Order: sequence, then C-alpha cells, then structure tokens
Amino acid sequence: MAYTNGLDKPSDYFVTKLFTGNGSNGHAISGLDFQPAWVWLKNRNTGNTHEAFDSVRGATKTLYPDRSDEEYVNSTGSLTSFNSDGFTVGSGDGANKSGSGIVSWNWVAGTSFTNDASATGIGSIDSSGSVNTDAGFSIISWTGDGNNGATIAHGLGVTPAIVITKRRSAVGDWLVGGSTINTARGGANSLLLLNTNAAMDSNSEVYQTFSSTTFQVGVNAYANTSGSTMISYCFAEKQGYSKFGSYTGNGSTDGTFVYTGFKPAWLLVKSTAANDWILHDTKRNPHNVSNVILHPNASDADVTNTIYNLDILSNGFKTRTTHARLNGSGVTYIYMAFAENPFVTSTGVPATAR
Repeated sequence: MAYTNGLDKPSDYFVTKLFTGNGSNGHAISGLDFQPAWVWLKNRNTGNTHEAFDSVRGATKTLYPDRSDEEYVNSTGSLTSFNSDGFTVGSGDGANKSGSGIVSWNWVAGTSFTNDASATGIGSIDSSGSVNTDAGFSIISWTGDGNNGATIAHGLGVTPAIVITKRRSAVGDWLVGGSTINTARGGANSLLLLNTNAAMDSNSEVYQTFSSTTFQVGVNAYANTSGSTMISYCFAEKQGYSKFGSYTGNGSTDGTFVYTGFKPAWLLVKSTAANDWILHDTKRNPHNVSNVILHPNASDADVTNTIYNLDILSNGFKTRTTHARLNGSGVTYIYMAFAENPFVTSTGVPATAR
C-alpha cells in the first residue's frame, strides 16, 4: 500500500509510557506532551486484563482487548480523566496496583467528527468521533441498524488499512479487518479477532468493503446488531510514522526482514494461523534482541522468551526465531507498526539499506 503524507515527529502522535502504580486514586501520569485520545494499559507484573479507553466514549468507560466483555464503567478503579499532558488513573490493580510496572500505549486522534448520513450522502449509518487525518487515525462511534451492507463514515479520506471494531453495549469479539487483512489472506471479507488466537477467517457478515469514505458491515451480531452501540478504531498509513502490512516467515534465526521506513516504537504481529498476538515495544525492550512481549489476547504478565526474538532496526524489524508465532516457514503474518524515529523525513526517499 502506498503511503499518504508523512510525519517527521512520530512522538507528537504516539508514545509508550511506563510507570509504577501507587494504588491510590488520582494518580496523574504525565510526560506524553499531548492529550491522548486512545489509551491502552496493561499491568506488566500480574495477570490483570488489558484495559482500553478513548476520549470519544469518555474516561472511566473500560473495554478489555483480551476479552469479549461489554463496556464497563468504573469511576474510580481505572482511567478517570484525559489530561493535557497525559491521563489520571484510579486505584484498580489493572491500571495502578501499588508497586506494579504498568505500560500504556497512547495515541492522538484530533478533530471532532460528525456525519449525518442522510444529509451528506456518505454512509447509511450516522457516525461521530475524533479524526486525525495527519496521523491516519480515527475513533468512530456508531449504532448498529441490523441491515446487511450498512456503511459507516470513518473520516480518514483514504481507505483504512486496519479497522478494529468492538461492540460496547453487549458481549462481542474485537473485529480486525481492513485492506491489509484482505491483502494478507488474498481475498475479501477477511477477519482476525484481537481477543483470541484464532486463525484468520473469511466472514461476509462482518466486514464487507472498505473505501476512502466508509467501511461496510454485514449482519453478524458482533458487527451490526440493531441498537448496539459500537466503537471503531481506523488506521491509514503515514510515511515515517505508521506501517501496516504482511510478511512471510522463513523458519530461520536469520529471519525475514520487514521494511517499515522507520524504527518501530510499537509492533503488533499476528500469524494468519492459530497463534497468539505478539506485542513488542521499545520502552520495555530498549535494546536488541527484543524478546519481552505481551499477548493482547491474554491477560498474562510480561513474557521474556527467545521464541519471540526479533531485532528492532532503524528502518524496520527482523525476526530472529524459528518459532511459528513470529517466523514459521511459509507462514503469513500481519503486523501494525508505529514509529520511534523516521528513517527518512516525510518528503524524503525511503532508504533500502538495512
């Protein structure tokens, strides 16, 4: 996929933050240099679930990336406010257990977005949220209508590479689709589930098509039940900041090199076969070889194991394992990556050396 316009300072739009919990309500976390729109938290030392928050749904409203649970409102235990330089957490063990190391991944969205489908002629379902076309990221709130082929405006102006949708008002899997997922499988209607290790599948009742203005859903209960409140996180590539794609494993410790055009700060990988999701970041792994990971589909603590070996490089990443979770011979993997440092500026020519 071709990049849209690039970004020269990735940390204006994405930052990984490490902090130590103190167990007290009102623990302010600062140092992001922006107000985040999407915060994903994990206690690194315990089996507490992952927790995700966004400014569109509002603080205190928790979704759990490793579970199918409906949205849970917790006024004191989790994230209690979004601040100009970070966020504040309550006293819950998942977000702020005393003495525990906590990791948070933080994204900026941006401009308020509202689409009245009948007035604009874009989409068939009204949508609203927050859109940052500079960073290729939107958070879209909408309500299902139960109609096959329903379309929802995403505000990005380009076809999204990745769309992650979660039903808020009832139990439902985290639905991962988009042009990157379709390309990896070589067909339309392709689907992964963030909260499970299931193999990539095809389901025309979930995601159907993606365009520069909308994404289309079917009648799957988790994707478009009439009256269900939904949230979708939509991503498009930006040179020097984000890259979404796929690679084929070679089964060697001299593994596959994947060019991103930047040094990744955050890297999420999933085999198209039945294997766990793997999440690396350069705050928990400041040096190569990188092998401290979390599983987004599981509540386990940080895992350190050579089966997750990879090198984070100035212009991409290289697998250093023979294990099927990252580098099985002939196996296809999808990935999402956000930058620590761009290898070229937004107007430069991407380098090929590694």
